[in-house]
Amino acid sequence: SKMPLLSVPKEVAVGTAMLGIAFATGLLAGRKYPSLVFGTPSGMIWKNSPLRQYILDHSLREHPILKKLRLLTADHPSGRMMVSCEQAQLMANLVKLIKAKKVIEIGVFTGYNALNMALVLPDNGRVIACDINEDYAKIGRPLWKEAGVEQKIDLRIKPAIQTLDELLANGEAETFDFAFIDADKENYNEYYEKCLRLIKKGGLIAIDNVLWNGKVLKPRKNDLAAQSIHHLNEKLLRDARVNISMLPVGDGVTLAFKL
Repeated sequence: SKMPLLSVPKEVAVGTAMLGIAFATGLLAGRKYPSLVFGTPSGMIWKNSPLRQYILDHSLREHPILKKLRLLTADHPSGRMMVSCEQAQLMANLVKLIKAKKVIEIGVFTGYNALNMALVLPDNGRVIACDINEDYAKIGRPLWKEAGVEQKIDLRIKPAIQTLDELLANGEAETFDFAFIDADKENYNEYYEKCLRLIKKGGLIAIDNVLWNGKVLKPRKNDLAAQSIHHLNEKLLRDARVNISMLPVGDGVTLAFKL
């Protein structure tokens, strides 16, 4: 059943308010102690800091095969491209929370996040996984199979915009529950617009790297990625089609809930 706008349980309202207070406090702390907040590999906390390790030690519940893929990816020369494990867990929890069956992922890399989501999807669920590099996906595919979810991941090796257009042309507008965008930043706006058409009302779009290692604070003229992300961030703030929350998880992730 659909929940009316602004009609939320008291606990959720209180929790949301406290999250806002905590984030505002973090921003104020950042003005006094800038090195604690922005300009770090993990957005708010240094990637290899004891505090981040504490977070992982006290919150990460990682399937053994997920851990195997994460460690395998970490050894890859481009391993830094993988979504952070705590962020991938959040995405999987959101997918499960909204009872998603159809998911889009733009930017697969070795498939750690795709595997995370596939593990919580029902047997008839599927992830349309979009990427242009099959070599990366070959690293994860055997582990998708080992985890018993390979049939849930529909890998499409071609430009993601082409895949999204094909889904729209196939009459799949407003049939997807969740989308995760984490690919070339210059096309973020187009990915967002097409995903917004594919996601049903009440669905969710998660946009990764919205802090871009702090470069969005003052994008350089020759940094098209930072400029594109910054422009999309400004657009999302005023986009009446969605409700949003920008979270300092990983390199920043914005959750856009379609109204």
